[in-house]
Amino acid sequence: MSSSSRNYYPDFNQKIDYVFKVVLIGDSAVGKSQLLARFARNEFNLDSKATIGVEFQTRTLTIDQKIIKAQIWDTAGQERYRAVTSAYYRGAVGAMLVYDITKRQSFDHVTKWLEELRGHADKNIVIMLIGNKSDLGSLRAVPTEDAKEFAENENLFFMETSALDATNVESAFVTILTEIYRIVSKKSLVANDDAEPTGDTNLLTGTQIAVSGQEPAGSKSACCASS
Repeated sequence: MSSSSRNYYPDFNQKIDYVFKVVLIGDSAVGKSQLLARFARNEFNLDSKATIGVEFQTRTLTIDQKIIKAQIWDTAGQERYRAVTSAYYRGAVGAMLVYDITKRQSFDHVTKWLEELRGHADKNIVIMLIGNKSDLGSLRAVPTEDAKEFAENENLFFMETSALDATNVESAFVTILTEIYRIVSKKSLVANDDAEPTGDTNLLTGTQIAVSGQEPAGSKSACCASS
């Protein structure tokens, strides 16, 4: 397991307001690791090797004047690692479900990944469908409209990205992290008002903030964009 971080603030002792765990899931070779490298380090490696097990990287950014530390977990897409990676859904408040726009099979498998995610993760997890490799438009096998329709039906955010040329990568991560922050900030108010909240306690938490299980109105509303 490896980790690295990128911090945009000169004061490294600056208080972190929230830590959000986001998992990247999807078939092998759809570009999950490249998306993470582009977001965390603004890098792209043509010789990138398949992820084995789980790796994570972090990046710190500001949302609504709050300092957010995003901890992004890159899960291996190979079936043989499924039992290992399933444990890493625990505690995740966001998920990016990635397919390759040039490989129809990777999109057809999205339903299976979504079922697994919803079976292991918190019920209020924020999910974004990502159609990666938009730079290979001439080889497209998955129409944008098909993915938009699926995202709308499943109440997911949606964007098409390119880790190679960085199209929509920053926007995708910032969108999902902003939505997580919006939900957590609302839920923290509920938790602070209820010393002993009723119902299930969910995993959508910020730093040292426990939140109740009430679904906020309008959460995970579909947000569709393409390159």
